[in-house]
Amino acid sequence: MRPTKGKGPVKKDTKEALKPVEDKRVGKRKAVSNVSKSSKRQATKAKPAKKDPNKPKRPPSAFFVFLEEFRKTYKLEHPNNKAVSAVGKAGGEKWKSLSPAEKAPYEAKAAKRKTEYEKVMTSYNKKQESVDDENDEESDKSKSEVSGEDDEKSEEVRFS
Repeated sequence: MRPTKGKGPVKKDTKEALKPVEDKRVGKRKAVSNVSKSSKRQATKAKPAKKDPNKPKRPPSAFFVFLEEFRKTYKLEHPNNKAVSAVGKAGGEKWKSLSPAEKAPYEAKAAKRKTEYEKVMTSYNKKQESVDDENDEESDKSKSEVSGEDDEKSEEVRFS
């Protein structure tokens, strides 16, 4: 037999659940939940609901309203620099250096866009509710037709 390389005690599998220990020095240890990898994968691979292409886009924040204008001036000043990250970093630094008075017009534009967005969203939601109501009515009809047929069949069986 070959001697083992490590002469210390054999380590147990680290995935084993820890048992609660009553020791003042160590304290109480909680048992580790034994979650299999497959259940983790299933949870992460759950498909999100399909996105509606007709849904209005959210309005930009004050920073992004500022960035729209900043991009134009930055490209004029630095025509050779085409990296998006460089524009974003320069825009972020400039935004941080602006005073609240200088940020005010961008915040006002962002607020205006937000109110427009809210109006569009309310009309969009009303349309969605009307479409859902129509779908519900159709499904209710089909359910009643199916359940009505079942009731007739069950009555025939009772009388037979």
